[in-house]
Formats: sequence, structure tokens, C-alpha cells
Amino acid sequence: MNTRSLRFRLVAWYGGLLTLVFVLLTAVMFFDLTHFLENNLRQSQLRRARQIADAVVSISQRNGEQSVAAEIKDRYDPELNDRFIRITRRDGSVLYLSGEPKDQSFDPRELPAVASAGRREFSQKLRLASGRHLLIAAVSCQGPDRTQYVVETGVPLEPIETMLNHLLLQLALGLPLALAVAIGGGYWLVQRALRPVDGIAQKAERITQHNLNERLPVAQSGDELERLSISLNHLISRLGDALYNSKRFVADASHELRTPLTVLRGELENLIQDGRLNQERRETLGSMLEEVERLTKIVEGLLALSRLDAGEAQVEWVEFNMAELAATTADQMSLLAEDKGIAIQCDAGQPVIVEGDRARLKQVVVNLLDNAIKYTQAGGVVRLAVARQNGHAILDVADNGIGIPPEALGHVFDRFFRVDKARSRDQGGAGLGLSIVKSICTAHGAQVEVESQPGKGTQFRTKLALSARAVTKPDNKNEN
Repeated sequence: MNTRSLRFRLVAWYGGLLTLVFVLLTAVMFFDLTHFLENNLRQSQLRRARQIADAVVSISQRNGEQSVAAEIKDRYDPELNDRFIRITRRDGSVLYLSGEPKDQSFDPRELPAVASAGRREFSQKLRLASGRHLLIAAVSCQGPDRTQYVVETGVPLEPIETMLNHLLLQLALGLPLALAVAIGGGYWLVQRALRPVDGIAQKAERITQHNLNERLPVAQSGDELERLSISLNHLISRLGDALYNSKRFVADASHELRTPLTVLRGELENLIQDGRLNQERRETLGSMLEEVERLTKIVEGLLALSRLDAGEAQVEWVEFNMAELAATTADQMSLLAEDKGIAIQCDAGQPVIVEGDRARLKQVVVNLLDNAIKYTQAGGVVRLAVARQNGHAILDVADNGIGIPPEALGHVFDRFFRVDKARSRDQGGAGLGLSIVKSICTAHGAQVEVESQPGKGTQFRTKLALSARAVTKPDNKNEN
């Protein structure tokens, strides 16, 4: 999982914020419920304490103080209800103390007297030695003989604590599940929200300089994505116009330069044949003629690239034998190789039927062989092989020449790129041959790859789909 992606960050922020909100709401709800239950119990005990205080005053007035304990026990029976009642005089003497409750959760005799601090009604929460809590409420009252009494009533908090602990357990178990469902829903929503972005990205990947007339999909949502798509489409339109103008300029310039260069070359050839020229002038004119020849090749290369960019290679497609074309081209290039003392080995005995522009694909073979011959030392070998493989025609051109540095492999198909510019210039190279190869392969839906090791040689491999008729035939068993 890519933790730096927008999708992951949105889900992470959503999940983190949702977790924080859930935790805060759970904490607020838990503490609010705890306070509500305890306060409700406190008010209930205060009411009970007031009732007992009224009963103490009434009993004392009617039957005397000595009958208070018996009547309080008969009326409220605190032991049976697991409650606590204590009635004390101002001097601290106990008038009545309930017995130990039936659940034996506390011993009333060990409970300290509450500190009233001069208040008529008050309450407090005691922590027992067993770890349990007891809520005690107290009310002060005055008997008929002006005797001051303090009536204390208490009840264990265990039922409330048990309920709260159960609720806390439910929240602890339910919160992760709720978060998982919410985060899963958030991830689905993020996926749905970013789906138009994926569509834009996929469409953008398919747009090249050859189909700049296509546009990115525009989601009719009226939001930022719609504005982004529209802005990118405007950008593509401007880039298409700029590229078209650039190609048009290159094509027009190349076409216009052909005539003056041809005239200039003819004039220089005529001048060189003039017998009145001395040797020095003849050499100068020869150098100028070489430069004109080089300029002519550059112009022809630019014109070829402009025609390929315009889709010329897709106009005249025919079926032909690629192996035969490669073998014929190798024979034609053998004279150039022999002049440098280089041998060309051709392995193209089996028919390999493809569909495409025969002239342009021949130019691929010529350029690859010419490149291999240029950068192979005398005594070297250039190997040309054509074979069928998995429904494709494979054209390999390999040499044992000087090789290409690793840092330059990614640029060999760039226009006007030369690994060794000084040496390439001496050999007449302009850095357009491999660019033309790449453009022709692209126009035919073919792939071209290069592998090289400095000092050991270079191999170019092109992979072109076989014709529909040839695909129905089984590949040769000897193919690699």
C-alpha cells in the first residue's frame, strides 16, 4: 500500500478524525451517564433521609426517643434491602444503627460519621476496604425536646458500577467495529470520489503526440474535478497547436532546404572538376561538399520524421516477408561493411510475414545496420537475425563494437542525441537515424529495445506483430 497516495491520506485522516470524534463522544456520554446515575441516586437517598428524619421527629414526639429504633427498623428494614441507616445525636451517640446487609458488602459499624460542616443536607461517596463504594446522604433535624439528630442513609454503588462497566465493555467492543465499518465506508466513498481522477489519468496516459486531438473525460459535477479536466483539455489543445506548428515548420523548412542544397551540391561538384583550381582550393571545396552532403542527410532525416509524424507510414501497408527484406538489405549493406573490414552475418532463412510499409521497415533495417557498422571496429562482426516468436516478428541487430554507456541508453532514440558528439560528427552522424527507427516502429505499433555493454557491443531488437494470415500458422520449432 502506498502510504503517500492521496487515497491513503484521505482515508487515514478520515479514520483518525472519526476515531477522535467517537472516542470523545463515548467519553462524554460515559461520564455524563455516570454523573446522572450517581446524582439521581444521591437525590433518592436525600429524599429517604428526609423521610426518616420526619419519622424520627414524629416518633419522638408521639412515643419518645426510646421507640425510634424499633419503628425505623420495622418501617425500612435496611438489612433486607442492603441499605445503611444510622441516626446519631449531636454529641455523637448513636440512636440507631442498621445491621450488616444480607450480601455482607459492608459492616455499618466500621463506617465513619460524615462531616456535616454545619450544613443541613449533605452527601459523600465512601470507598470501602473491599474496594466498593457506598453513597451516603445525611439530613439534620431537631426533635421535640430540641435534641439535634443526624440521619444518614446509604446504598452501595455496585449496581451502577456494574451497569457502567457493562456499558464500557459494550463500547470497547462496539467502537472498533463501528470504526471498521465507517472507515470501510469512507474508503469506498474515497474510491468513488477519485474514480474520475483514475479515468483522467488513464486517458492522459494514452494521449501522445500522435493523438493530441483526443480529450480527457469531463465529469459534469460542477466541482474542482470538472474545472481541472476542462483546464487540462485546454492545455492539451494549446500543446497540440504548438506541436502542429513545430512539425509544420520542420516539414516546410526541410522541404524548402532540399532544393538550394541540391543546387549547392551540384555547383560545388562542378567547381571541383575545374582543372584550373590548385590543390588547396580543391580540398576546401571538397570539405564544403562534405558539409553540404551532411546537411542534406539531416534535411532528409527531418523530412522523414515529419512525414512519419503526419502518419505517412500507415498509408501504404502491404503484407511482405520481413526475413527476405532483411536478407536483401544485408546484402546491399555488405559492401559498406567490407570497406571497414566488418563481416555481416544474416540469419533469416524462414519466412516471417508482416504487414506494414515495406519502404519504411527497410529503412529500419538500413539504419540499424548502418549504426552497427559505424561503431564496430575493423575485424568485427554484425549479426542480423529475423525470427517468429509468440505471434511477433523479431528483428535483432547485434554487434561487438564499442558499446553504449549505461547513462546514455535511455537517450539513444532522442532526436539529435549522440553519445560521442565529436566522433559522430566525424562519421557523418547527426543523431537522427535511431529517432527515425523509433518513429517508424511507433507508427507500426512495434517495440524497439536496446541492450549494450561498453567495450563488448550493442544489440537492438524490434518486435512487430505478424500479419493476421501468418498468426494462424504455427511458429517454427527452431525459433527462440
